[in-house]
Amino acid sequence: MSAAARATANGPAAASGTPPGVPRHVGIIMDGNGRWASARGLPRALGHKAGAEAARRIIESAGHAGVGWLTLFAFSSENWQRPAEEVRDLTALMRHYLATEVSRLIKEGVRLRVIGERERFGPELVRAITKAEAATAGGTRLNLNVALSYGGRAEIAAAAREIARRAAAGTLDPETVDETSFGGFLGTAGMPDPDLIIRTSGEKRISNFLLWQAAYAEFVFQDVLWPDYGPKELEAAFGDYARRERRFGARAA
Repeated sequence: MSAAARATANGPAAASGTPPGVPRHVGIIMDGNGRWASARGLPRALGHKAGAEAARRIIESAGHAGVGWLTLFAFSSENWQRPAEEVRDLTALMRHYLATEVSRLIKEGVRLRVIGERERFGPELVRAITKAEAATAGGTRLNLNVALSYGGRAEIAAAAREIARRAAAGTLDPETVDETSFGGFLGTAGMPDPDLIIRTSGEKRISNFLLWQAAYAEFVFQDVLWPDYGPKELEAAFGDYARRERRFGARAA
């Protein structure tokens, strides 16, 4: 896609309905739950619980600010390497919030989608995810993506495999595959690319998050642990974003 086309798809022209200076699509790498708990002498499970409360605050704040799309990196494909007890705690927390938060999401006009390899969590959680997605499908105020068992490289590889299968079956001409059509094979198909990606906890890397989609995103790294994150920090990130000139590869005027 050309720089001009990308600007049209994800820049100011596409953000009609989004307030000036507010990104249309925000991705957040929610980092620091474990360190937050350790600093307080608490089990890591309580850090993840506090992190879930922070996510609730930010979903509400993003919706009020006029953000159209919010993608939260909740569980990476690499997180499966963590101790089995921590993975069980995280999975139980997911089940709890899927059971208790759906009614609030519906009330607030939030549409939930889950991207990533959800099948790895087992049939019970997969059913709960599918049910929550269906129940919130009518939400129009905020599109909420939760990345679970997600990895950007795995997502790209899966898209490439599907393209190869279709080409081998004769249902897809490889010569027709371009950046736009390739994006249609990703978990974020039909969604705008992120304008802003935030990472908390002071770390300055993207850790395999939205690798394809983040090609023209702005990045903000904030030195606050995720459970302590709130509307003030989100507003500061938006202020940083609003001061930047986004050229999408074009020369400055």
